[in-house]
Parts: sequence; C-alpha cells; structure tokens
Amino acid sequence: MPTDIVMPQMGESIVEGTITKWLKKPGDKIQRDEPLFEISTDKVDAEIPAPASGVLEEIKVSEGTTVQVNTVVGTIAADGESATAAPTTKSASSGQEKKATSSPSTAVATPVSEAPPAASAPEEDDHARSSPLVRKIAREHNVDLAQVPGTGLGGRITRQDILAFIEAQPGGGAAAAEYRAPGVSAPAGSGVASPAPTRPAAPAPIPGELVPLTHMRKIIAQRMIESRRTSAHVHCMFEVDLSPIVHLRNKLKSSFEQRHGARLTFMPFFVRAAIIALQQFPIVNSSSEAENIRYHRHVNMGIAVALDWGLIVPVLKHADELNFLGLQRGITDLGERARSKKLKPEEVEGSTFTVTNPGQFGAVFGLPIINQPNSAIMGVGGITKVPLVITDKEGNDSIAIRSVVHLTLGYDHRLIDGAVADQFMAFVKKTLENWSEDVG
Repeated sequence: MPTDIVMPQMGESIVEGTITKWLKKPGDKIQRDEPLFEISTDKVDAEIPAPASGVLEEIKVSEGTTVQVNTVVGTIAADGESATAAPTTKSASSGQEKKATSSPSTAVATPVSEAPPAASAPEEDDHARSSPLVRKIAREHNVDLAQVPGTGLGGRITRQDILAFIEAQPGGGAAAAEYRAPGVSAPAGSGVASPAPTRPAAPAPIPGELVPLTHMRKIIAQRMIESRRTSAHVHCMFEVDLSPIVHLRNKLKSSFEQRHGARLTFMPFFVRAAIIALQQFPIVNSSSEAENIRYHRHVNMGIAVALDWGLIVPVLKHADELNFLGLQRGITDLGERARSKKLKPEEVEGSTFTVTNPGQFGAVFGLPIINQPNSAIMGVGGITKVPLVITDKEGNDSIAIRSVVHLTLGYDHRLIDGAVADQFMAFVKKTLENWSEDVG
C-alpha cells in the first residue's frame, strides 16, 4: 500500500495549513526526509520532508489549497512498485527501500532478511541534532553525523557544520559548494565560492494586473493593523557613535570566524546592549494582559528576518542567559533556518522584545511597528561615516570622521512613559559607545 503524505500539525494551536508549492511532481523519485512541499500556516512557513523513500504517486491537494491538519495531500509508492503490486512485491521493495535510505550509493536490491535493523539510539540522537537537509547531505556523502561537531543551539548540527566537515575531507570543497545556501559564504580559507542564489526571482507584476495577496502577506497585514489598534505607538531616536565597535569587529572578525566557524556581525552587539538595558528597565520587557502588566522573567529576543516573500520574527529564547558567542550563533542559526523554511512554530512565539534591522538595506533609521504582545521594538539604522564633534577629557572640541548608527525605539505609551523610554535608549547608547565585554 502507498505511503500517505499528510498535512502536518505545526503546533498545538494550528488546525490547518496551505500548500504553497509542491517541490516534486508525480513520477519523481524522492528520498526520505527530502523536501517535498512547502506550507504556510498562521505561525510559520515551512518545507515538509518526505515521510518515506519511493516515487511520488499522486498529488491530492493542489497548490494554494488550505486543508485541515492530518488531511492526506498525496501518496508515495515504493520505488519500482505500483499501487496495485502484489503484497510480496511490496515486501521485497520495502527491504530495498530501507537499504537505499541508509546507503544511497547501494543500487543492488536485497532480501527483506538482510534489511538493516531498527534505528539505534545514536541514529535517533542524530535526528534530534540535525535538520532533514543536513541528514540528506550526510547520506549522500557517507558522513557519520556522530563525527560532526555541532555549533548550533544545544549542539545542533547546522548546514554550515556539515559543509565545513565535508570540505575538510580530500576533494570535498566542490561537493560542499553545491549545497551552500544563497548568501552563505564559504568558511575562511576554503577557497570555495558561493554559487548564485538558487531561488528563482518572483515574476515582475504586470502594470494594471490584480494580484491576490499571499497567505503570509495576509497574516502580516492583519497583525500590523491589530498592533496599531492595540498599542499607543510612540518613537524616540538616538544617535550612537559605533566607532569603537566597528574597529573591534574589523580587528577580530577573521580570527573569530576561524575559531568559531561563524561570521562576526554587528547584530549581537545591538542585541546584547538591549538585553543589558532591559535588565535595568524591566517595564520595557513587559507586556499588557487585560488591566495587568506581565513582567517577564527572561528576555526572549525576537529577531526580525526579511525574506524574499515576506517578514518573519524568530525568537531567541532566554537570550539573557547567553554570552556573546551564544548570541551570534543563535542569531545566525535562526536567520538561516528562517530563510530555508526550517523554523518550528514554537520558534516564532513567545518574544518579549524585538530588534529589527532596516539599516541592512540602507535606511538611516526606521519607525517600526511593535511586535505584539511586546511593549517595545528597537530599530537599527545603517552604519555610516559622518563628521562628528568630539570632546576630549579636557573639554576641547574637535571634528573627526566617526561610524554612526541611529537607533529608534518604538514603544507602547500605555505602559512605558517617554522618560523611561529615553533612559532605556540612553543606557543602550552608553553600553555600545563604551563596549567592554569579551566577544569570544
């Protein structure tokens, strides 16, 4: 009997999902855990892996259709087997399927009695510590994931980890380049160039054409309107001399990447400064509940990520318990998995404060809308060199070229007074301009 493909339940509160794209067509061969189709829910967009190896036999639910969770959306037949094949044929094919899953390079069918034993504890551990894409790459290159060190949260093996491991093997550079995601650079010293983005650009709209909103755009529109109606939005802006941090990053970024296998970006500096300030001004890390104020015990940092098809805010849970290196790794991991549609619903829930970065596209500053139910959001503008008046310890003024960034705070005036918002941002400014924390 063919294997059913069902609409997964991507969280307890999610009851339906929309199929946005089928990545395979009927008749295509597929491997277990290979991305099969994309869905969109109220919480997150995600790629759904194939539940078994074989041939995509039938697509029952077309693109753009919304169905309840656990609805059968397609079927997979074992490779070389039709839906009407005899049971004995299925048994033999099943044995072959199991062997093909564990060793993709094996082309010879084996009897059922020679099929591999049930998954062992180490294999279950590999499943928990890696994504379907990582396991797919590992299978195709005969890599034992137990030998790959994970730099992600909780020791999770990221795409960068498996690619770096493959590149370290003789002749592995070219193989790893094939899987490098758009915008992800090769590790320092690897000599591997990043390929051009593989995601096709969205077709340009035709003037006068009426185009329906995507599922994600509908959700974004709804939430933005709700936020405006809910919170009394006010914004303040501070100019920050980021020159010390710019110099520090330029000095350490090469050695940082060599030691930790991760790029040193500016975002963890802003996130860390915000965390320190939130601990001093807990009202900014609060949320409104009816006629009460919820003061949150931890800082769950929302990091806005711009996608080609919309915007999403993955959440770095308990960010206040992470050191600088942990923040950098967590931010990078969430950003990569947001762009590759690998986030889980719980990873876009529960934020207590949000940082967004319009400056990456050249904006001097932004006036962001609060990410509900947060009471505030910090916007990071572009870092630019400007002439600035500098006052030395003796009180003498001079003009120097400095790297400056404009930070804005959008806050809910129902909970946060202007004086508190300004004090909070002044604390962020002081932390950044007098940076003293070890970056690892």
